Amino acid sequence: MITTIFSKSKPINFLIVFSITLIACLLLPFKYPNVVGQEPVIWILGGIFLIAFLSILVLDFIVSKNLLSQQNNYEILLFALFFLAIPQVFSDYKIMVSNFFILLALRRLISVRSKKEVIKKLFDTGLLIGVATLFYFWAIVFFPLIFIALLLFSETTVKHYLVPFIGLAAVAVLAICYSIIFYDDYFLALHINPAVNFDFSNYNSLQFITVITMLLSFGIWSSLFYLKDIRKKMRSFRPSYKLLFFSCMFAAAITVFAPQKNGSEFLFLFAPLAVIITNYIETIEEKWFKEVFLGLLIIIPVVLLVL
Repeated sequence: MITTIFSKSKPINFLIVFSITLIACLLLPFKYPNVVGQEPVIWILGGIFLIAFLSILVLDFIVSKNLLSQQNNYEILLFALFFLAIPQVFSDYKIMVSNFFILLALRRLISVRSKKEVIKKLFDTGLLIGVATLFYFWAIVFFPLIFIALLLFSETTVKHYLVPFIGLAAVAVLAICYSIIFYDDYFLALHINPAVNFDFSNYNSLQFITVITMLLSFGIWSSLFYLKDIRKKMRSFRPSYKLLFFSCMFAAAITVFAPQKNGSEFLFLFAPLAVIITNYIETIEEKWFKEVFLGLLIIIPVVLLVL
């Protein structure tokens, strides 16, 4: 039944996803009051929720525009379920905004496949990753993804490899100017904080152990089939699938390096992992197994919320 509802793109699916995301956001101050702090949270959570749902819409656009799935809505359902599994992602608006700009950058980067306005798209990608980095420093990890994309799309023009740096530099210059005007300092607005933290003790809870196990097991299993099936895709779309997998790897690296291990660092992983798992779900021929597989991804976050 669940797979039938989301097997085709329908308006009702977006309403369901909207509701799941809203529930995850509203439950944060009640389920995890320690991560919210003392600030007035209503309008802040409202803004974060809006950005979260816009991120889901951007993911849907990326997937449908580049044929990264079979025209279903599994990926947006999974994205929303990941929000429900780790509602702590709503506690940090900076990471939410940063992830939104990373998704916009990924949209522009994948569109290089068309070979149209390549320089403009590369500049935009560098610029968007730069903006994302202003909100969360480790978003800079996605910058090498641009050059991987150029290799995958067989772009050998030297200037194409230089343009992203110009986009990144443009953000840096504007941030420095802003910092000088408002803070009387050159680099304060850049928020350069390359600190890393390899202390994973914060994950020693039932919620994180369960969620990390879920993401790893479902993610790794789906990735094996995802990589195997890439060669079955249309030749012109294969680089896009590979690029999405690399973005998932970079997002996983951020969860390792993140200076604060509060759960919000997993946000960068949600979108690419949702698409990878979606592609695996599409390969499952047995209807009962497909229902069980997707059912587990729904049941686990719900059970964690009531515990």
